[in-house]
Amino acid sequence: MTLEGWPDDPVAAAADLIEEGRAAEAAARLSALIGDGRGGLLARLTLVRALLAEGRHEDAVAAARELTQLAPSWAEAAVAFGRALAANGALPVAIAEYQRALRLDRDCAPAEIALAEAWAEAGEVEKAEAHLDAAEALGAAVTGLRARLDAMRGAARSDAGYVRHLFDQFAVDYDERMRGNLGYRAPEILRDLGVMVAGKLKKAPTLDLGCGTGLAAPVFKPFATKLTGVDLSPQMIAQAKTGRLYDALEVGDIESWLAETKARFGRVIAADVLVYLGDLAKVFAGVRRVLKPGGFFLFTVERHEGVEDFLLQETRRWAHRRGYVETLAAAEGFDLRGLVECTPRFNKGVAIPGLAGALAVP
Repeated sequence: MTLEGWPDDPVAAAADLIEEGRAAEAAARLSALIGDGRGGLLARLTLVRALLAEGRHEDAVAAARELTQLAPSWAEAAVAFGRALAANGALPVAIAEYQRALRLDRDCAPAEIALAEAWAEAGEVEKAEAHLDAAEALGAAVTGLRARLDAMRGAARSDAGYVRHLFDQFAVDYDERMRGNLGYRAPEILRDLGVMVAGKLKKAPTLDLGCGTGLAAPVFKPFATKLTGVDLSPQMIAQAKTGRLYDALEVGDIESWLAETKARFGRVIAADVLVYLGDLAKVFAGVRRVLKPGGFFLFTVERHEGVEDFLLQETRRWAHRRGYVETLAAAEGFDLRGLVECTPRFNKGVAIPGLAGALAVP
């Protein structure tokens, strides 16, 4: 790549190319400039931006890492590295880089904006709002994010970004936490309930909603002609694959996945996943859509005795009223075979009140 014909300020010219949608050309010219030994820190920073605009996320991470090594005390470099990491799917590490940028420069508005966007992506509304306020106090113009945060706050389900971020962090030691510290046994409860209402569990194509790392797989694999798992967290799906018990695993939001899939099942299980949804109407409708006649939906929810259909608890998990579950099941045309009180898990040694349900398609 030649630099002939470029103006005296090639970095500014590259920035203009990025704005014009010509990021690939900008990246090529900047790479040539740097390779020729004539590109300084601003050229490298602009190269990161060009690579991100071009969709070359891994290359952007490499370029940004090199930039931070050359300028470890430059806040703008830390922000650029964070944005590259976030684009490459490493949100927790990206947040750490943005926080490092603020330690380097407490008045770094780009870092405040980046943190507001990152925490919004992670579903952490309060944290996002705090950084958004800080960015605006520094004179930064932020458009659209405030309205997004307001919508997230009023949603009748936990934000998908929050759930994905939460479980991506816990994927490695999730099984130990659940089985050990939390005394989790929702899969066994659902298996026993299935036996109670059906006499025995017949082999059937089985869907595990919110499958996580696959804790329900050993329990239901013996009763599945094909076992499919769906989960919002890519890291959870990666862990589930190591168990080699699922015939198919997909990353997806269960509401949209149920509405779009062409697959049909004889059994759907949702063990300790509906606690991240307040309004269950879409899930119940989606399960009704994918279940074959005679199929069963086995699920757990956390229980509350108030007048609200569902409420968000201090644990950021939703609890549901028995009457709400019964009404929703009837509205979707399910035959309610069982809805029993249970303890799907513990929290700090205290039993969590729950309900285990068994719904059948006539």
